[in-house]
Amino acid sequence: MNAPLAHQEQPVSHPAPPRDDTRTLAMVAHTAFFLLLGASVVRFLLRHPGEPRTPWVLALSITLALLYVLGPALGAAPTARRLLWLGLVVTIWVVLVVLAPSFAWCAVPLFFTALRTLPPRAAVVLVALLTGFVVIAQLQLAKSFDPNLLLAPPAVAALATAVFVHMERQAQAQRTLIDDLIRTRRELAATERREGTLAERQRLSMEIHDTLAQNLSSQQMLLQAADRTWDSDPATARAHVRTATGIAAHGLAEARRLVHDLAPPELADGAGLADALRFLDAGPGIEVRFHLEGTPAPLPDRVQSALLRIAQGALANVREHSGARTAALTLSFLGDQVVLDIADDGHGFTEPRTGTRTGAAGRGHGLPAMRARVRQLGGTLTIESTPGEGTVLSAAIPLEPAP
Repeated sequence: MNAPLAHQEQPVSHPAPPRDDTRTLAMVAHTAFFLLLGASVVRFLLRHPGEPRTPWVLALSITLALLYVLGPALGAAPTARRLLWLGLVVTIWVVLVVLAPSFAWCAVPLFFTALRTLPPRAAVVLVALLTGFVVIAQLQLAKSFDPNLLLAPPAVAALATAVFVHMERQAQAQRTLIDDLIRTRRELAATERREGTLAERQRLSMEIHDTLAQNLSSQQMLLQAADRTWDSDPATARAHVRTATGIAAHGLAEARRLVHDLAPPELADGAGLADALRFLDAGPGIEVRFHLEGTPAPLPDRVQSALLRIAQGALANVREHSGARTAALTLSFLGDQVVLDIADDGHGFTEPRTGTRTGAAGRGHGLPAMRARVRQLGGTLTIESTPGEGTVLSAAIPLEPAP
């Protein structure tokens, strides 16, 4: 017999996103800005000591540095606060350049900031205006006309803009490609699940038709024949009943075989729940520990199967969503009930979210499937989670008292 589909399914791995070089570029740009700003301040103090504008230049330089530090905290998205921040930075820089043209070279890191913050067209316009201002400031510093001062700033600005736009387009193409790949793999996995489900249903229907249904049909005919001959030929009627009893025993054995084949393979060959839980894995980088508390007692097959599936689903959530490094499984026998606790040291969450933190319900994972399994056995499922302190999931199932 083929293994059921739920046992054949493997989680679909997602490709890791490409390394984001934008952070490194941003760090370099920020470092360059502060180096250029500091060099401009030192140059101004050495060239123009004791001038009336010195306090203004120093005050504006400190203000610009403090304001620039706040930039990363506002993110790179063009929000209203980010646009206001960029406007203030550019305004203060313009005033500084008017007071001291040597601050013009601080515009080079500002090119990168504008390109990250504004839409492409608006960013190119701002870069062009900043470049024009740099050219004017450098020509004021020069004692005579120098063509390099007229051509070098536009060349640097054009090169920086072209490199950044090219990197952004490549990154966007990679993100689109990865999204398409993930979507395609999910669709393929869903198609395979549907096909596997249909194949498994067809196999089970054939198994039931060829065994249980045929046995029940034979029993029905034999019992009807026995009923017709019960008064006229009691010996024949009893023979029919004995034959029907044998067929019923054979059908019971077939039913038990089907149930056994549908059980989790980890519990096959008489393996206990504790042994199955002890060998569960949450994936690379996550250490899974198992603890057994209390005196183990025989558990019904459906209870063992439900607790094993709950543990597998919980560990899948730990692997995919929690960011945890360790997970602990604790199976406790408390006399009148059995309790399974799954704890992790991940980032936790504020409240149970059946659509985000859990896996796909169609795969048997996720809180809805866990609650359904526990509810069918008359038990309870509780979740305790605090952001930054991990999550504890507890499934408690009552046990019938031993005779």
